[in-house]
Amino acid sequence: MAQIESYQKKVMECEQEIGRGIIGQKEIVRQVMLALLSGGNVLLEGMPGLGKTMLVRTVAQVFLLSFKRIQFTPDLMPSDVTGTNIMVKEEGKSSFRFERGPIFANLVLADEINRATPKTQSALLEAMQEHTVTVGSSSHRLDEPFLVLATQNPIEQEGTYPLPEAQLDRFMFKILIRFPEKEELRGIVGLTEGQELPRIRGLMGGEELLEVRKLVSQIPIADAVMDYILDLVMATHEENPYIREGASPRGAQALIRAARARAFMEGRLNVSFEDVKSVAFPVLRHRVLLSFEAVSEGISEDAVIGQILEEKEKGLYA
Repeated sequence: MAQIESYQKKVMECEQEIGRGIIGQKEIVRQVMLALLSGGNVLLEGMPGLGKTMLVRTVAQVFLLSFKRIQFTPDLMPSDVTGTNIMVKEEGKSSFRFERGPIFANLVLADEINRATPKTQSALLEAMQEHTVTVGSSSHRLDEPFLVLATQNPIEQEGTYPLPEAQLDRFMFKILIRFPEKEELRGIVGLTEGQELPRIRGLMGGEELLEVRKLVSQIPIADAVMDYILDLVMATHEENPYIREGASPRGAQALIRAARARAFMEGRLNVSFEDVKSVAFPVLRHRVLLSFEAVSEGISEDAVIGQILEEKEKGLYA
């Protein structure tokens, strides 16, 4: 118990340290922390200049993780991500040696991921799910912990390729980064106008993070809360004029893992209904495909998920 409390305190210190390097966006930092603790990949969506890259870099500094940034462009090839076999001549003999690509890091920032072609995007699928990379006939294991944080710009459509559903489903969270409030914007402008950037401390190593993940995965979930999670996912498959396709089983798994991580960060060792509701939007918003009717009426994924949560809330207290 003492070890758990010690780790809970240290994780909260890490969150505060990340907050020192990122002005505002407290909810965004919390959601990225939840993904770290539960081993899930994150898709960050927001306008340019909102600090998405700085957030990922700061997380890597605080957790002492190796960090690589991949700028996705239409001419990026799969081998530019995963690496390739190169021919090496030694003592009159030729052999192939695998040259690692930038995917071989603890924390990989896939910047503007929707600018790459589907072929290159698919190069990430195996790494995101199995944490391995296959080149030719050989598979290479990625170092743990491993996490992909991808960014995409929602307002620029020229030269972009929508992410396929199979890849979207491999992201645990889709986090929407809002435009800052006026006072937050003042602070951001101040940093870019000569104020000294805060020095970020490294507080937790990769091995410790893996230990915390083990503890988080063992947090119990009561039957009633588990039924609530399953009911939420099943509700996305019920007849609804605004839903074309509902969430996959991977969505239920993500809800369970994220709810456990939130309970841990709230200093509890049991998952509550509030934990599930708190993570429902980032977990489900990219797994619920809207119908033409919803799109034509301007109804968002969050609005549909909010309606489902409201209906289930009534059932809880009926």
